Amino acid sequence: MKPTNTQDPDYYHKVVDCQWACPAHTPVPEYIRLIAQGRFTDAYLVNRRSNVFPGILGRVCDRPCEPACRRGRVEEEPVAICRLKRVAADHRDEVAHLIPQKPDTTNGKKIALIGAGPASLTVANDLAPLGYECTVFEALHRAGGLMISNIPSFRLPEEVLDEEIGYIENMGVEIKYNSRIDSLKDLLAEGYDAVFVGSGAPKGKDLNIEGREEASANIHIGIEWLENVAFEHTKEIGKKVLIIGVGNTAMDCCRSSLRLGADDVKVMARKPREFFKASPWELEDAEDENVEILVNHSPKRFVMENGKLVGMEFELMEYELDERGRITDQRVSGSKIIPCDDVILAIGQENAFPWIERDIGIEFDKWGVPVVDETTHESTLKGVFFGGDSAFGPKNIIWAVEHGHQAAISIHKHCENQPVTERMPRGLNLQSAKMGVNEWMYSNTFEGAHRREMPLEDLRSRLKDRKLEVELGFTEEQIVTEVQRCLNCDVQTVFDPPLCKECDACIDICPVDCLSIVPNAEEAELRQSLKVPAQNLEQDLYVSEPLKDTGRVMVKDEDLCLHCGLCAERCPTSAWDMQDADIFIPHALEEVKGVAAE
Repeated sequence: MKPTNTQDPDYYHKVVDCQWACPAHTPVPEYIRLIAQGRFTDAYLVNRRSNVFPGILGRVCDRPCEPACRRGRVEEEPVAICRLKRVAADHRDEVAHLIPQKPDTTNGKKIALIGAGPASLTVANDLAPLGYECTVFEALHRAGGLMISNIPSFRLPEEVLDEEIGYIENMGVEIKYNSRIDSLKDLLAEGYDAVFVGSGAPKGKDLNIEGREEASANIHIGIEWLENVAFEHTKEIGKKVLIIGVGNTAMDCCRSSLRLGADDVKVMARKPREFFKASPWELEDAEDENVEILVNHSPKRFVMENGKLVGMEFELMEYELDERGRITDQRVSGSKIIPCDDVILAIGQENAFPWIERDIGIEFDKWGVPVVDETTHESTLKGVFFGGDSAFGPKNIIWAVEHGHQAAISIHKHCENQPVTERMPRGLNLQSAKMGVNEWMYSNTFEGAHRREMPLEDLRSRLKDRKLEVELGFTEEQIVTEVQRCLNCDVQTVFDPPLCKECDACIDICPVDCLSIVPNAEEAELRQSLKVPAQNLEQDLYVSEPLKDTGRVMVKDEDLCLHCGLCAERCPTSAWDMQDADIFIPHALEEVKGVAAE
């Protein structure tokens, strides 16, 4: 293999698995270290630069970082990254004066943003401090998009949502409420320099089976029903409720039903549990509230008696799976009628663009979704950009935030008559973490504690009040313990080949056997020749230049390394060093300055 190019910023970025997995590339180990030092405000601001909504995402993020967490390779449970984000938000000082503000003089460029969801708000957050005049058009009377209409208050308190959206409004961003856009052509005629569409995926899928029309009074579309609950248009539901679907929306529907008076709530899944779309913790929270989840039930018909919905009939499914867990065959083994008073359909969401004329230059694909460049977020009509669910279908808040960051860069480029495809590259700064002999600027001891469990409100109390937040936040003891579980993956092991004497001291002391000195070979052979064969092909090997004494190479399996620093402490020649990696992810501000922001 050729020597590893560690000058490529993505090399060390990829080693920080949590940051690499986060769509917005939040520097997770950095903010966890700040929390460990009691610097909650600094931790909040580090978070905010990347994900914009730390208090919100610290409660409801889909947590793509956690399955990637290196701690999960040491023991079963990853670091509670999402909940530590909430710690920073809950314990910080006032930050309003620390957040960038709109300048006294604007640049005269006007940007229209459709929908006050996380994608549009992120675009405004990035552009308003640069002097852009941002106007957000929101169909509802509240900002937040799905965050206010589809995420229940018992998961995301309205005051947290209002505060973090308020920081963006206070930048001088104008949000026009009750202002539904009915014609993109008319909006473009108003002379905006660019338009960003962040209208989400507002159309819930229906289930057109026997009895659907007759039972319509007691059948509800999940996202519409949640919106009606959030705005208190719906205040009750029947005693027996069936939820069709097993995504996160279904989990919010079933838990909301309990708070509106349902006694018996069942979630109906067509396939086995391993095919569920809901996050594992969402399923756990629902089952903790005594929601029953039934698998292998395929809806067949709505059962009516005397003009009233009394139940649903389901086909009982059996599946055959191959060795990789994929369905190879299915059959119906019978049917079953389950009584119910109401049914909530949470089987998916779709984009809906009846307000975008098809003759203005925006190309749509066969599913009726606009054709959008995945890097620039520009549509086929110059100056019109898309992000969030409206661009690529239903994802989650953190993806919408990243779309907003990238679209903001493109909008700035467009307004400056620069190619939107020319973007500042990522960067990397490394500096030694050494403070003395065998002493580092981070805690490199291994904390053996298991993941802390979130304290919860009493079950009886939470079901009485749909706005009562269920999760109480970590206690002081839990904070102190959980931050120490982070393995500081952004403090990198950096090797200087000319200093190596091939004494094997680092290999002998490594607790996970991630280091080997071996003859070089092609990658497949080299992976198998290591002290512990490197099986995870998704994580790179570090391969050094040939060592001067024998011509062999130092190889490090980045998948195994715990960043404990013992190799650097043991090395007699300082060939190994622990260096803090600051991974620079450019946003619109840096594109304006042309340099990394301080």
